[in-house]
Amino acid sequence: MPELPEVETVRRGLDQSVAGGQLHRLTLARPDLRVPFTPGMARRLEGKRLDSVGRRAKYLLLRFDSGDTVILHLGMSGRIRVGKPGKISQEKHDHAVFSFNGAEMRFSDPRRFGLMVLAKETELAEHPLLAGIGPEPFSDAFSAHYLSEALAKRRGPVKTALLDQKLIAGVGNIYACEALFRAGIHPETPCHQTTEKTEIIIASIRAVLGEAIDSGGSSLRDYVQANGEMGYFQHHFRVYGREKKPCITCNKPIHAQRQAGRSTFFCPVCQPCR
Repeated sequence: MPELPEVETVRRGLDQSVAGGQLHRLTLARPDLRVPFTPGMARRLEGKRLDSVGRRAKYLLLRFDSGDTVILHLGMSGRIRVGKPGKISQEKHDHAVFSFNGAEMRFSDPRRFGLMVLAKETELAEHPLLAGIGPEPFSDAFSAHYLSEALAKRRGPVKTALLDQKLIAGVGNIYACEALFRAGIHPETPCHQTTEKTEIIIASIRAVLGEAIDSGGSSLRDYVQANGEMGYFQHHFRVYGREKKPCITCNKPIHAQRQAGRSTFFCPVCQPCR
Protein backbone atom coordinates (compact mmCIF):
# COMPACT_ATOMS: atom_id res chain seq x y z
CA MET A 1 0.00 0.00 0.00
CA PRO A 2 1.37 3.45 -0.86
CA GLU A 3 2.99 5.20 2.08
CA LEU A 4 3.73 8.87 2.69
CA PRO A 5 6.43 9.27 -0.04
CA GLU A 6 4.23 7.75 -2.73
CA VAL A 7 1.18 9.83 -1.76
CA GLU A 8 3.29 12.98 -1.49
CA THR A 9 4.76 12.32 -4.94
CA VAL A 10 1.28 11.98 -6.42
CA ARG A 11 0.19 15.14 -4.58
CA ARG A 12 3.03 17.15 -6.08
CA GLY A 13 2.25 15.86 -9.54
CA LEU A 14 -1.43 16.77 -9.25
CA ASP A 15 -0.68 20.16 -7.75
CA GLN A 16 1.41 20.96 -10.81
CA SER A 17 -0.87 19.45 -13.46
CA VAL A 18 -4.50 20.03 -12.43
CA ALA A 19 -4.55 22.52 -9.51
CA GLY A 20 -6.04 25.81 -10.61
CA GLY A 21 -8.23 24.15 -13.23
CA GLN A 22 -11.99 24.30 -13.40
CA LEU A 23 -13.77 20.94 -13.17
CA HIS A 24 -16.14 20.67 -16.13
CA ARG A 25 -17.30 17.12 -15.51
CA LEU A 26 -16.89 14.36 -12.93
CA THR A 27 -17.82 10.90 -14.19
CA LEU A 28 -18.29 8.12 -11.65
CA ALA A 29 -18.47 4.67 -13.23
CA ARG A 30 -19.89 2.92 -10.17
CA PRO A 31 -21.61 3.88 -6.89
CA ASP A 32 -18.76 2.98 -4.57
CA LEU A 33 -15.23 1.80 -3.89
CA ARG A 34 -14.40 0.64 -0.37
CA VAL A 35 -17.19 2.96 0.75
CA PRO A 36 -19.93 4.65 -1.30
CA PHE A 37 -19.15 7.87 -3.13
CA THR A 38 -20.71 10.87 -1.41
CA PRO A 39 -24.22 11.41 -2.82
CA GLY A 40 -24.33 14.36 -5.19
CA MET A 41 -20.53 14.59 -5.42
CA ALA A 42 -20.47 15.36 -9.13
CA ARG A 43 -23.21 17.98 -8.83
CA ARG A 44 -21.40 19.73 -5.98
CA LEU A 45 -18.01 19.81 -7.73
CA GLU A 46 -18.76 20.44 -11.40
CA GLY A 47 -18.07 24.04 -12.36
CA LYS A 48 -15.79 24.57 -9.36
CA ARG A 49 -12.07 25.35 -9.39
CA LEU A 50 -9.55 22.99 -7.83
CA ASP A 51 -7.58 25.41 -5.68
CA SER A 52 -4.89 23.03 -4.42
CA VAL A 53 -3.98 19.42 -3.69
CA GLY A 54 -2.90 18.65 -0.14
CA ARG A 55 -2.04 15.56 1.88
CA ARG A 56 -2.74 14.31 5.39
CA ALA A 57 -0.92 11.08 6.27
CA LYS A 58 -1.74 8.72 3.36
CA TYR A 59 -4.78 10.69 2.18
CA LEU A 60 -4.88 13.14 -0.73
CA LEU A 61 -6.98 16.27 -0.21
CA LEU A 62 -8.40 17.90 -3.35
CA ARG A 63 -9.52 21.35 -2.20
CA PHE A 64 -12.10 23.20 -4.33
CA ASP A 65 -13.03 26.88 -4.20
CA SER A 66 -16.54 25.95 -3.02
CA GLY A 67 -15.13 24.87 0.34
CA ASP A 68 -15.56 21.20 -0.54
CA THR A 69 -12.61 18.80 -0.27
CA VAL A 70 -12.31 15.37 -1.86
CA ILE A 71 -10.60 12.95 0.55
CA LEU A 72 -8.94 10.31 -1.61
CA HIS A 73 -7.10 7.17 -0.53
CA LEU A 74 -5.31 5.02 -3.10
CA GLY A 75 -5.83 1.75 -1.23
CA MET A 76 -3.90 -1.34 -2.31
CA SER A 77 -4.05 -0.88 -6.08
CA GLY A 78 -5.27 2.64 -6.71
CA ARG A 79 -3.54 4.76 -9.37
CA ILE A 80 -4.06 8.29 -10.60
CA ARG A 81 -3.18 9.19 -14.19
CA VAL A 82 -3.20 12.67 -15.68
CA GLY A 83 -3.04 13.68 -19.34
CA LYS A 84 -4.62 15.82 -22.01
CA PRO A 85 -8.31 15.11 -22.72
CA GLY A 86 -8.66 12.31 -25.26
CA LYS A 87 -4.95 11.50 -25.08
CA ILE A 88 -4.86 9.50 -21.84
CA SER A 89 -5.51 5.77 -22.09
CA GLN A 90 -8.81 4.40 -20.81
CA GLU A 91 -8.58 1.39 -18.53
CA LYS A 92 -11.16 -1.16 -17.39
CA HIS A 93 -11.01 -0.08 -13.75
CA ASP A 94 -11.21 3.69 -14.22
CA HIS A 95 -13.86 4.42 -11.60
CA ALA A 96 -13.66 8.22 -11.50
CA VAL A 97 -12.74 10.66 -14.27
CA PHE A 98 -12.17 14.36 -13.49
CA SER A 99 -12.35 16.48 -16.65
CA PHE A 100 -10.64 19.85 -16.17
CA ASN A 101 -10.00 22.57 -18.72
CA GLY A 102 -6.98 21.23 -20.56
CA ALA A 103 -6.39 18.14 -18.41
CA GLU A 104 -8.04 14.86 -17.45
CA MET A 105 -7.45 12.93 -14.23
CA ARG A 106 -8.40 9.27 -13.96
CA PHE A 107 -8.59 7.24 -10.74
CA SER A 108 -8.18 3.52 -11.38
CA ASP A 109 -8.50 0.88 -8.65
CA PRO A 110 -8.81 -2.80 -9.69
CA ARG A 111 -9.23 -4.11 -6.14
CA ARG A 112 -11.48 -1.23 -5.03
CA PHE A 113 -9.79 -0.86 -1.63
CA GLY A 114 -9.39 2.86 -2.19
CA LEU A 115 -11.96 5.50 -1.34
CA MET A 116 -13.12 8.93 -2.43
CA VAL A 117 -15.51 10.96 -0.30
CA LEU A 118 -16.48 14.61 -0.07
CA ALA A 119 -16.20 16.76 3.05
CA LYS A 120 -16.34 20.42 3.96
CA GLU A 121 -12.90 21.97 4.45
CA THR A 122 -14.02 23.34 7.82
CA GLU A 123 -14.85 19.81 9.01
CA LEU A 124 -11.66 18.02 7.97
CA ALA A 125 -10.00 18.04 11.39
CA GLU A 126 -12.98 16.21 12.89
CA HIS A 127 -13.66 13.95 9.92
CA PRO A 128 -13.71 10.24 10.94
CA LEU A 129 -11.00 9.41 8.39
CA LEU A 130 -8.60 12.09 9.64
CA ALA A 131 -9.39 12.69 13.29
CA GLY A 132 -6.90 11.08 15.64
CA ILE A 133 -4.06 10.82 13.14
CA GLY A 134 -0.69 11.63 14.70
CA PRO A 135 1.66 14.45 13.70
CA GLU A 136 3.25 14.62 10.28
CA PRO A 137 6.88 13.38 10.43
CA PHE A 138 8.31 16.64 9.05
CA SER A 139 6.27 18.84 11.41
CA ASP A 140 7.54 20.52 14.57
CA ALA A 141 4.94 18.55 16.53
CA PHE A 142 6.87 15.35 15.80
CA SER A 143 9.57 16.20 18.32
CA ALA A 144 11.93 14.14 20.45
CA HIS A 145 9.92 15.13 23.53
CA TYR A 146 6.63 14.04 21.94
CA LEU A 147 8.01 10.72 20.71
CA SER A 148 9.81 9.97 23.97
CA GLU A 149 6.64 10.47 26.00
CA ALA A 150 4.59 8.38 23.57
CA LEU A 151 7.05 5.46 23.48
CA ALA A 152 7.48 5.47 27.26
CA LYS A 153 3.83 4.46 27.62
CA ARG A 154 4.18 1.42 25.36
CA ARG A 155 5.62 -2.02 26.03
CA GLY A 156 5.29 -3.45 22.52
CA PRO A 157 8.03 -3.48 19.84
CA VAL A 158 9.16 -0.17 18.41
CA LYS A 159 8.63 -1.16 14.80
CA THR A 160 4.96 -1.93 15.42
CA ALA A 161 4.58 1.44 17.14
CA LEU A 162 5.97 3.30 14.13
CA LEU A 163 3.20 1.78 12.00
CA ASP A 164 0.52 3.22 14.28
CA GLN A 165 -0.98 6.18 12.42
CA LYS A 166 -2.13 7.62 15.75
CA LEU A 167 1.52 7.94 16.76
CA ILE A 168 2.95 9.24 13.48
CA ALA A 169 1.25 9.96 10.16
CA GLY A 170 2.10 8.21 6.93
CA VAL A 171 4.89 5.82 7.91
CA GLY A 172 4.27 2.26 6.75
CA ASN A 173 6.11 -1.03 6.70
CA ILE A 174 8.78 -0.20 4.14
CA TYR A 175 9.96 3.03 5.71
CA ALA A 176 9.71 1.78 9.29
CA CYS A 177 12.14 -1.03 8.39
CA GLU A 178 14.47 1.35 6.58
CA ALA A 179 14.42 3.99 9.33
CA LEU A 180 15.18 1.51 12.11
CA PHE A 181 18.12 0.16 10.15
CA ARG A 182 19.55 3.67 9.84
CA ALA A 183 18.96 4.24 13.54
CA GLY A 184 20.69 0.95 14.44
CA ILE A 185 17.67 -0.24 16.43
CA HIS A 186 16.34 -3.80 16.33
CA PRO A 187 12.64 -3.81 15.30
CA GLU A 188 11.67 -5.94 18.31
CA THR A 189 13.20 -3.54 20.85
CA PRO A 190 10.49 -2.62 23.39
CA CYS A 191 9.27 0.93 22.93
CA HIS A 192 10.11 2.04 26.46
CA GLN A 193 13.76 1.07 25.88
CA THR A 194 14.09 3.51 22.97
CA THR A 195 13.05 6.74 24.71
CA GLU A 196 16.64 8.01 24.81
CA LYS A 197 17.05 7.38 21.07
CA THR A 198 14.11 9.41 19.82
CA GLU A 199 16.29 12.07 18.18
CA ILE A 200 18.04 9.51 15.99
CA ILE A 201 14.72 7.75 15.26
CA ILE A 202 13.18 11.02 14.08
CA ALA A 203 16.25 11.93 12.05
CA SER A 204 16.26 8.49 10.40
CA ILE A 205 12.54 8.63 9.58
CA ARG A 206 12.88 12.07 8.05
CA ALA A 207 15.98 11.09 6.08
CA VAL A 208 14.48 7.97 4.53
CA LEU A 209 11.16 9.67 3.76
CA GLY A 210 12.92 12.65 2.22
CA GLU A 211 15.11 10.49 0.01
CA ALA A 212 12.10 8.41 -1.04
CA ILE A 213 10.15 11.54 -2.02
CA ASP A 214 13.12 12.77 -4.04
CA SER A 215 13.12 9.39 -5.85
CA GLY A 216 9.41 9.54 -6.64
CA GLY A 217 8.48 6.89 -4.06
CA SER A 218 8.83 3.12 -4.29
CA SER A 219 7.19 1.10 -7.09
CA LEU A 220 6.74 -2.50 -5.95
CA ARG A 221 3.40 -3.50 -7.51
CA ASP A 222 0.75 -1.06 -8.70
CA TYR A 223 2.11 2.33 -7.70
CA VAL A 224 3.10 4.85 -10.36
CA GLN A 225 3.42 8.61 -10.28
CA ALA A 226 0.67 10.82 -11.72
CA ASN A 227 2.65 11.15 -14.96
CA GLY A 228 2.76 7.36 -15.33
CA GLU A 229 6.41 6.96 -14.35
CA MET A 230 7.53 4.49 -11.70
CA GLY A 231 9.17 5.52 -8.46
CA TYR A 232 12.81 4.56 -7.98
CA PHE A 233 13.47 4.38 -4.25
CA GLN A 234 13.13 0.57 -4.28
CA HIS A 235 16.60 0.54 -5.85
CA HIS A 236 17.96 2.17 -2.68
CA PHE A 237 16.47 -0.15 -0.05
CA ARG A 238 19.05 -1.08 2.55
CA VAL A 239 17.08 -3.86 4.26
CA TYR A 240 13.50 -4.04 2.96
CA GLY A 241 13.01 -7.02 0.64
CA ARG A 242 16.69 -7.99 0.92
CA GLU A 243 16.44 -11.19 2.96
CA LYS A 244 19.68 -13.25 2.82
CA LYS A 245 21.42 -10.54 0.79
CA PRO A 246 24.55 -8.96 2.30
CA CYS A 247 24.13 -5.93 4.52
CA ILE A 248 25.58 -2.86 2.85
CA THR A 249 27.38 -1.99 6.09
CA CYS A 250 28.70 -5.24 7.58
CA ASN A 251 28.20 -7.72 4.70
CA LYS A 252 26.28 -10.17 6.91
CA PRO A 253 22.96 -11.56 5.62
CA ILE A 254 19.81 -9.52 6.11
CA HIS A 255 17.20 -11.35 8.20
CA ALA A 256 13.43 -11.38 7.76
CA GLN A 257 10.61 -12.36 10.10
CA ARG A 258 6.90 -11.81 10.58
CA GLN A 259 5.98 -9.11 13.03
CA ALA A 260 2.37 -8.10 13.73
CA GLY A 261 1.42 -9.80 10.47
CA ARG A 262 3.94 -7.85 8.39
CA SER A 263 7.32 -8.81 6.95
CA THR A 264 10.13 -7.18 8.88
CA PHE A 265 13.68 -6.88 7.51
CA PHE A 266 16.75 -6.05 9.57
CA CYS A 267 20.47 -6.69 10.02
CA PRO A 268 21.11 -8.63 13.26
CA VAL A 269 24.64 -7.20 13.44
CA CYS A 270 23.94 -3.52 12.76
CA GLN A 271 20.67 -3.69 14.69
CA PRO A 272 21.53 -5.85 17.71
CA CYS A 273 18.74 -7.08 19.95
CA ARG A 274 19.28 -5.82 23.48
